[in-house]
Amino acid sequence: MSAPATAGVVVIGGGVIGTSVAYHLARAGVGGVVLVERDTLASGSTSRAAGGVRAQFSDELNIQLGARSLEAFGRFAEEPGHPIGLRRVGYLFLLSTPEDVAEFEASVRLQNGFGVPSRMIDPAEACRLSPLISAEGLLAAAFSPDDGHCTPEAVVQGYAVAARGLGATIVRQCEVLDIQTRGDEITGVVTSRGRIGTHAVVCAAGAWSRGIGAMVGVDLPVQPVRRQVAITEPIPGLPPDLPMTIDFSTTFYFHGEGRGLLIGMSDPNETPGFRTDMSDGWLPRLYDAIGSRAPALLDVGIAGGWAGLYEVTPDHNALIGEASAPSRFLYATGFSGHGFLQGPAVGEVVRDLFLGRTPLVDVGPLHAGRFAENAARPEVNRV
Repeated sequence: MSAPATAGVVVIGGGVIGTSVAYHLARAGVGGVVLVERDTLASGSTSRAAGGVRAQFSDELNIQLGARSLEAFGRFAEEPGHPIGLRRVGYLFLLSTPEDVAEFEASVRLQNGFGVPSRMIDPAEACRLSPLISAEGLLAAAFSPDDGHCTPEAVVQGYAVAARGLGATIVRQCEVLDIQTRGDEITGVVTSRGRIGTHAVVCAAGAWSRGIGAMVGVDLPVQPVRRQVAITEPIPGLPPDLPMTIDFSTTFYFHGEGRGLLIGMSDPNETPGFRTDMSDGWLPRLYDAIGSRAPALLDVGIAGGWAGLYEVTPDHNALIGEASAPSRFLYATGFSGHGFLQGPAVGEVVRDLFLGRTPLVDVGPLHAGRFAENAARPEVNRV
């Protein structure tokens, strides 16, 4: 399929952010929405995501984006109209240091102020909610029943099908080679399937966003970092309502996946890059964390797994906004592992920025230039 000769706006990236943006623009009546994806839809970070959805954050912007997205995930089967396998089993953060307890107590107060039903609980209740864990060394936990997990690829397909139904065009296997400008105006996007004349671009290219921004002289400080997950063999008697469980100090986490578990953990020794092959380097540290927090899982076999890319910014917060130059270059990237769960709300925000409306969440502090202005806003709860 050749790229259209012209577009009202070109959205770059076919993950959850790009398809959400395309859907919300088309639903708002924007004409000529064209989404281009260098591979297949959801083939980048989205298809490798753990699927968690939550509003438990330490930054009020992330709380609002997460809560708004949870609302959208809850009605996704009706609008845009696609099943996504949503499981509202909750998120459980396990806390083992006084500093983490104090931080989460403050975060819970902030979350409650925005209507998020999170609460602090004791280790005994944490073990009742997530019976695979050990309480040894636990001081407290934070839990919100509204959180959970769903299927990332289903969300992308739901947005893509609905966007097409509203008149948007989606071109796969279409790599962006250049963005042309004249003065401060965008004039076109050159792709491997032809040139698209346009005056507006939305960069939703995830881990590849820095290169897209460089085409128009906009610094999008995003680094790709590999993250790995594993799928266990079936576990007899696994509770059907097992929450997404995160050992905060080690970042080890798990949630139900089929008849087994999806488990993961960050690797502090991982260097930035685009590698997505599986590596055994993280396994000793993973098994140490499992042994101390969920020792029963040491006897469970690993059936498979995959690696994907986090798109990490210096403060682990997203880049959302519109560049001052060239005109009509918008971006939504750098979510540092939270892009999937914030996708619905971010699509609405970018729609409003494009239309010159006041967004439902003031994302002004997330502009890409904040680091040069010493205005970073670190997200503490960034597992």
